[in-house]
Formats: sequence, C-alpha cells, structure tokens
Amino acid sequence: MISKLSVILLTCLTAMPALADMVHIPADRDNTLIEDPDGALSNGIGLHIRAGRTNQAMNSIRRGLVRFDVASALPADAIIDRVFLTLYQNSNNTEPADVSLHNVLSDWGEAASFGGGGGAPAEPGDATWLHTFYDYDFWVQQGGHFIPHASATATVSGNDFYTWQSTVHMVNNVRLWLKNPERNFGWLVMGDESTGGTAKRFDSREGRDGTRHPMLTIEYHLPGN
Repeated sequence: MISKLSVILLTCLTAMPALADMVHIPADRDNTLIEDPDGALSNGIGLHIRAGRTNQAMNSIRRGLVRFDVASALPADAIIDRVFLTLYQNSNNTEPADVSLHNVLSDWGEAASFGGGGGAPAEPGDATWLHTFYDYDFWVQQGGHFIPHASATATVSGNDFYTWQSTVHMVNNVRLWLKNPERNFGWLVMGDESTGGTAKRFDSREGRDGTRHPMLTIEYHLPGN
C-alpha cells in the first residue's frame, strides 16, 4: 500500500518545474534607420540607436535595429522558455511613449558610419531607410522589412533601463533564430511615430558605458530536464 507521505512526495516531485538555465547575449549588430528619401544616411557605429520621431519638419522618423547571435550562445537542442530584451534609454525626452519590437524579415548591415540623431553619410554595407546594405541591396519597402504585428511593447519614459517582458511572440522569434540562424535578422525597434518629439535614444553596443549595451536574456532548459 502506498503511504500518504509517498503520495505527497510524488506529487511535489512531479509538480516541480524543469531546471532552467539562463544566458545573457550582447548585441552583435545594431543600427538606426533614418528617414531619408535618398537612403544616404546611417549610424552604424554610432553610440545610440533611436526610435520614434524627432522634431524635424521633414524626414523625422527613426527606427532602431538590433540583432543577437542566439545560435552561438545556446546548445542547438535548447528549449527556450522565456526571453527578455533590455535597453538603456538615454536622452532628454522623458515623456512616456510606447516602443515596440518587430521581427525583421531581411538581413541588414552595420558599417562604419558615425553620427548623432541626424545620422551620417552611409558607408558601404550600412542599413539605410532604403537599403539593407548600402548601396547595392534594398529593403522590400522603405523603412525596413518587418512583421507589422509587434512581438512586444514597453512604455519608455526617462533615463533608465527598460526591459521588454517575455511574450509568446518574442519566444517564437528567438526559437526561430536558434533553429534557423540564417533567418536571424533581429528586431526593429519602433517608437511613437504619430507626432514629432517622441524619439527615444538607447545606448548602442558601441555606447561608452558597457553596462548599458543592448542585452538579450534567455531562460531555457535541455531535453530531459
């Protein structure tokens, strides 16, 4: 006869969650798409990536791009449970604004352009408003080729770290990047584009403070755990 204590112990053991591991992955590429009808501007190795609208009268939209090499950081058979993106907002714009992540559908480049909010002349291989790689390969549509539905959204206000909490869509994006590295083009970071003066500025992987670089955190377990 099974004792009452044995039943309790068995119930507790079967109810325990699988042991999870965690990995923190820094971005291996980032850039900003700067609205420009000529596609001549970029900010490949700039200190920041931007999302939203500036106060310019024309060509004011900014969209960030960020990518993480998931396949090199995880075992190939890892089962991804949760993912989190952390960025540091660093600007004088403290008004709350929603910033969303969108899975990118085309490869893109980060080259040697270096500038501020207005960008700099694009260098060969840079992503621009028109180009995936300046000046020989183009987005399917101006402003980036990405899934319109957001994978996650966070409200960003003053200077601080902001984390996009794990969603089903984020997990599915990262699972795809692990299983099919050739389809890992990262996320497009989109701010409030409905009005001017909404742009948020996030430290890029080239930012001076290494503790503020873009970071992807993944919780996962292995088969059988």
